[in-house]
Amino acid sequence: MHNETQHITKLILDAANRAREETSDEKEPQLTQPAEWPIECKIGQGLEGAIACETKIGYVNGKKGWLIYQGHDIFDLCAHATYEEVSYLLLHGKLPTTGELADYKRTLARYRMLPKTIRRLTSYPFESMLPMSALRLGTNLMRQAWTSLDKEDARPDTETAISTDEDTVPSDVESTGTALPLVSDVPRDPKNSLRSEQGASLDACCHLVAGVGAITASISRLRNDRLPIEPDPDLGHAANLLYMMTGRRPSPEEERVMDVALILHADHGMNASTFAAMVVASTLADFYFSVGAGIGALSGPLHGGANEEVLKMLKEIGSEDRVPDWFAKARAQKRKIMGFGHRVYKAYDPRARILGPLAAYLAEKTPSAQPLLRTAKALENQVVGTLGEEKKIFPNVDFYSGLVYHCLGIPPEMFTPIFAVSRVAGWTARVREYVQSNRIFRPRAVYTGDFHKKYVPISDR
Repeated sequence: MHNETQHITKLILDAANRAREETSDEKEPQLTQPAEWPIECKIGQGLEGAIACETKIGYVNGKKGWLIYQGHDIFDLCAHATYEEVSYLLLHGKLPTTGELADYKRTLARYRMLPKTIRRLTSYPFESMLPMSALRLGTNLMRQAWTSLDKEDARPDTETAISTDEDTVPSDVESTGTALPLVSDVPRDPKNSLRSEQGASLDACCHLVAGVGAITASISRLRNDRLPIEPDPDLGHAANLLYMMTGRRPSPEEERVMDVALILHADHGMNASTFAAMVVASTLADFYFSVGAGIGALSGPLHGGANEEVLKMLKEIGSEDRVPDWFAKARAQKRKIMGFGHRVYKAYDPRARILGPLAAYLAEKTPSAQPLLRTAKALENQVVGTLGEEKKIFPNVDFYSGLVYHCLGIPPEMFTPIFAVSRVAGWTARVREYVQSNRIFRPRAVYTGDFHKKYVPISDR
């Protein structure tokens, strides 16, 4: 790490100490042992509470405020690691050695060069496309430019599929949670499959980790009537992302903060976009299409985009002295206060614990962010003081991430694509893990319709 960034490391370690002190009396985590299938659990609408698989990739404990990647605490990783190390960790299950990290960086640098993809991308009407739409298109163009997956001889071999759809047995048979017979007893050999080599391999994961960042940076440039910039082979992943978006080499502090932001968003349990990617991968679609599904899910306002809305909200409030009146009015109107509360966390989101101090650190050198930060701090005090102890409502990752990106010179419409740049490591790691012992996802629905209706001729309707 650069000497200039030691203060950032200290901010993260201080946040870690506060988190551990505040949640030390919480019970130890549950659901952390190998499962004995079938599992009995309470399931809510939208599969809430359902157990879909086992994983070693990541773990979230909402009551303790834990976020774990492959056994490593998020505070430890943010304090000491780079995004390259963390994405390698997610994909390989261990932190890289010096030699392994050097090889991995060279692989990412090679895959960051996407001239064919970017050239094709520039032919589309960006002025009428949302950034996430453009990113999903770019991922598919990257697939076409680098693979032969759209050719007829690259179609998956259904005779050697890992698993089969449950529709091959009667749908009213109760699921036992045990494996169904395979289409064929012949084991699937990934080494002999063009699809596996090009679309469902570790190499494809690396291609996506590098490529999604390069495409996102190009989209940002093109949307602002600027030509894309080629990556700098001397820069790391986070620094290249900032350089390719802004056209200037970031300072060591900016690079370090971007690294931390990417680490914090790299994985987060079975969230909607991760589940979408896994569902697509379970059909034996390739990883490019799976990541495209993750991007599609992330484009929805219930999953991505909240940090952009936080910035709008802070600007609407206007100043710190207006927070009490604004908050009282918002509560009276039952208005959602963006950036607070979380489906999982009932403690302070560990990602927000880190991003809050980083936003304050960057705001010291960013005059336009200072009034926004003061308003944010006042709003946090108001919300936590009113709802924190009783309803366990605290800032989530989105409350301060937008301020961090603003200070780094990233336009608000690119906040969600930046989320995807980071999360692609988690998406690819989880789909790669899942397909090793694949079982196609096939939940059931409760039918509430009628029976025994009679057909009425169209002349009598």
